[in-house]
Amino acid sequence: MDIFLAGIMQGSKVELAIHPQDWREPIKQLLARRLCGASVYCHYSQHPNSVGYELPRIRQTLADGLARAGRCDLLVAWLPSASMGTAIEMYEAWRGGAIVLAVGPLSANWIVRAYSDAVFADLTELEAFLAGPELAKLARAKGKELR
Repeated sequence: MDIFLAGIMQGSKVELAIHPQDWREPIKQLLARRLCGASVYCHYSQHPNSVGYELPRIRQTLADGLARAGRCDLLVAWLPSASMGTAIEMYEAWRGGAIVLAVGPLSANWIVRAYSDAVFADLTELEAFLAGPELAKLARAKGKELR
């Protein structure tokens, strides 16, 4: 199973800065525990200094990330607040037939509601979901295979 790890980076920051990215490792570890053998792609890990990229490289990096999101089997989105990039990644993953799981308080947000198969308040809820039978049901419904 190919997993795309999505989540807030710049959010609504007006300066050239990003939100803390300390959420990524706990989610990677959770996925490794619950979905053994899955391949997790983290765009930030591939582009940790992307906030300083110039426009041509920004467009190339966005295009690559969106293409990967569109091809994944499962997208996990970390959304403590709104993120335009994550919204596009979620849409592309949903459009490509992926399972889309969102984590954060935005359960009333239209994008989250429209393009998520499930929304969790926190990582504890996400882990409980991954440990139960619901992910397998979603995977079967979407023609995905859990390994």
